[in-house]
Amino acid sequence: ARGSAPLRIADFQEVLGEPTVALAKLRELCFSGIPFDGGLRCLCWKILLNYLPLEKALWSSLLKKQRDLYSQFLKEMIIQPGIAKANLGVSREDVTLEDHPLNPNPDSRWNTYFKDNEVLLQIDKDVRRLYPDMAFFQRPTDYPCLLILDPQNEFETLRRRVEQTTLKSQTVARNRSGVTNVSSPLKSTPSSLSEYEVLPNGCEAHWEVVERILFIYAKLNPGIAYVQGMNEIVGPLYYTFATDPNSEWKEHAEADTFFCFTNLMAEIRDNFIKSLDDSQCGITYKMEKVYSTLKEKDMELYLKLQEQNIKPQFFAFRWLTLLLSQEFLLPDVIRIWDSLFADDKRFDFLLLVCCAMLTLIRDQLLEGDFTLNMRLLQDYPISDVHLILKKAKELQDSK
Repeated sequence: ARGSAPLRIADFQEVLGEPTVALAKLRELCFSGIPFDGGLRCLCWKILLNYLPLEKALWSSLLKKQRDLYSQFLKEMIIQPGIAKANLGVSREDVTLEDHPLNPNPDSRWNTYFKDNEVLLQIDKDVRRLYPDMAFFQRPTDYPCLLILDPQNEFETLRRRVEQTTLKSQTVARNRSGVTNVSSPLKSTPSSLSEYEVLPNGCEAHWEVVERILFIYAKLNPGIAYVQGMNEIVGPLYYTFATDPNSEWKEHAEADTFFCFTNLMAEIRDNFIKSLDDSQCGITYKMEKVYSTLKEKDMELYLKLQEQNIKPQFFAFRWLTLLLSQEFLLPDVIRIWDSLFADDKRFDFLLLVCCAMLTLIRDQLLEGDFTLNMRLLQDYPISDVHLILKKAKELQDSK
C-alpha cells in the first residue's frame, strides 16, 4: 500500500469514483485502514456492510427508500403506541376491556407495551453508559429526529416512557446514579447524576438516538430482541456516521446506522444467541478456534494456558462477541473494524487478531501465574492496535 496520506486518499477516490466499485480492490485498501478525510470511512463501511450496492447509480434511490422505510418504523413502533398511550388518559370511557392495560390476554396491545418497556429499560441503562470517557454520546445531536420531537405531537416518547416506568421502579432509578453502571474498572464513571441530565425539549443526546435504533431493532427481531452488548456494537457505527464530515450523510446517521447495524448483526447475531453457543455457528466454537489457531502458531503458549486452566471463555467471549469494542479506545476500535469489515472471509481475521493479542504478551503470560494472567487478558495491556494488526497479518500470511 502506498504510504503517505494524500496518495492513499487518491487511491480510495479512484476506486470509489468508478461507476461500479471494484470490491476486491476496495477491500484491500480498507484492510490497511481507511482515512477519515472526506467521509471516506463512512462510505466504505456502508459498502463493506452491504448497505450500499456496488453500482453507484443506484445509491441515491436506495438511500431514499431505506431512510423513508426507517421513518415508517419510527411511526409504527414509537409514535403510534405513544399516541395510543397518550389518548388513553383523555378518553377513559372509550376504552373497552378488550384493550385495557389490565387485560390479561397475551395478544393485548398493552401486554406488548409493558413487555417492550422491560426491553427499553435494559437498553436505556446500557446506552447511557456508552463510552463514558468520551463526552460525545452525552452531547446533543445537530440533527434531532423531527418526527419524534414535533411539538404538535402530544404522544409518549421513549424518553417519557423511561421516565414514567422508572418512577414506578425505584431500583432502576438507583442504578441510574452510575453506582452499578461500571462497565470495566478502566472506564470512568460519571461523578454525579448531573452528567445524565436530560436535555431540554427539542434537543436529544446522541445516546438517545442509539437507544431508538436498538429499540426498533429489538421490535423487528423478536427472536433475538436486545441482548446486552449490542449497544457496544452499535456505538462505533453510529459515532462514525454521526461525525461524517459530509453533512447530507451525517443528517441521516440514525437511519444509515440502523441498516448497517442490522446487516452486521445478521453476520454476528449467532454469538448473541445462547441456544446456539455449542453449535458450529455459535460462540463456543469460535472461542475454541482461537485456541486451536494458537496451538498451531505457538504451542508453548497454548500449553501454558491449558496447564493453568485458562479457558478461552474467560476473555475471548468478550473479545469475539463485541468485536474488541471493549478492549480499546474508540478510535482504535474503529481502526480494527476497518480491517474486520474488509475481511472477505468476514470474521476469520478476528480470530487471528485475538491470537496476535495473545502472542504479543506471550513472555508475560509464560512467566505469570493464573491470577496475573487473567488480569492481563481481561485488561489487555497493549494499546497499539497497529502493532496488533501487523502481527495478525503476519499470522495470516504464515498459513
